[in-house]
Amino acid sequence: MIKAAGNKHNIPEESKKIVPRNILFPFILLTSCFAWWGLANNMTDTLLAAFKRIMSMSDFQTSWIQMAFYGSYFCLAIPAAIFIKKFSYKAGVLLGLGMFIAGALLFYPSSISMNYFHFLASLYILAGGLSVLETSANPYIIAMGPEDTGTQRLNLAQSFNPIGSIAGVVISQFFILSQLNSAGAGDRAIMSKEQLKQIQSQELSAVMGPYVAIALILLIIWMLIAVVNMPKVSNDSKELNLTTTFKRLFKNRHYSWGVVAQFFYVGAQIGVWSFTIRYVMNELNLNEQEAASYYTAALILFTVFRFLCTGLMKYFSPGKLLSVLAAFAIILTGMVILSGGFVGVIALVCISACMSLMFPTIFGLSVRGLGEDTKIGGSGLIMAILGGAVLTALQGLVSDGTGSINFSFSVPMICFGVILYYGAIMSRKDLKSNFVK
Repeated sequence: MIKAAGNKHNIPEESKKIVPRNILFPFILLTSCFAWWGLANNMTDTLLAAFKRIMSMSDFQTSWIQMAFYGSYFCLAIPAAIFIKKFSYKAGVLLGLGMFIAGALLFYPSSISMNYFHFLASLYILAGGLSVLETSANPYIIAMGPEDTGTQRLNLAQSFNPIGSIAGVVISQFFILSQLNSAGAGDRAIMSKEQLKQIQSQELSAVMGPYVAIALILLIIWMLIAVVNMPKVSNDSKELNLTTTFKRLFKNRHYSWGVVAQFFYVGAQIGVWSFTIRYVMNELNLNEQEAASYYTAALILFTVFRFLCTGLMKYFSPGKLLSVLAAFAIILTGMVILSGGFVGVIALVCISACMSLMFPTIFGLSVRGLGEDTKIGGSGLIMAILGGAVLTALQGLVSDGTGSINFSFSVPMICFGVILYYGAIMSRKDLKSNFVK
């Protein structure tokens, strides 16, 4: 599937490997990007708790962070697919990293203006870069080697995503959340404007610092990818007919249901993680920094199980693993809603183990057999990340409307039900029968 310089034909043993030797270094370099966008995603999740205190906001107002972040994913995915279709996967990776860097650097002027909407705009640009990056990198990883091991290879690359996620939470915990003033909304309401502005300025500077530092590191990653000879996918056709492509994709029930499942999965993941800190604070009477430790534990569990599930795919079909873990996620979410206390917190942490394989597995199952439609098809699966904006906002509304953050987890519970249906039924359809004539 790739054109490798000086080696047109891989030996049979090599072709069976998840990562053939001739693509090892490009694979490592590209896989590093998975960690970096994981870091950005989970730093963003902690911003909900940060801005709730800094700006004395409601859960729905803080969910605008996720609406800006994942709304940008939705808006940029199709343009990203068109860009990489016209140029290359490598060009898409470089464009995405460039936008990622630009958005992170814009946190500096946003911290000076102290305007919430300026931060949202910075996040929108940053997330747009991640949309381009993911639209390029996910199918690129699959196309780098044998198609039979594509889903397994993507799971391996995605296994490094939560490592970045853990780093993002730790960075947020020690450099952002720990710097928040202990004054609550009531205390801030009676402060003078000058006193409140001084406190908020210090807190927003703490928010800005890690993002700018990350941008400077990413400049090095951008330069490395720019100079390395990355593999070229052999079916890199420049022809583009969106109408025909969308018709083929829409008629492919296996793919279209994959997009639906991905929408609900991302909604579940972001909802669970975005409100983990708030849930732990409420149930165990902890502050933001202390509660973030449970979030970190959830991400560690997520990381361990992603590697574990990648190995299990040698013995069990991806669809079967997906449906089993979705069923366990439903049970655990029910415990979060009904039990509360320490039991509810442990159940909430354990949901991350169930979510570990879901994104790459749904992605890999959905793009099987798409051929020349893979780039546009991949963009549809990235657009489905909009679920993180829509369903997280819905969860925030449920929390505000009922006054119960516990009950708001009924939203991700429903999401896991959709994923169970996809894993148990739609992912098992014969590819040939997915095309409606």
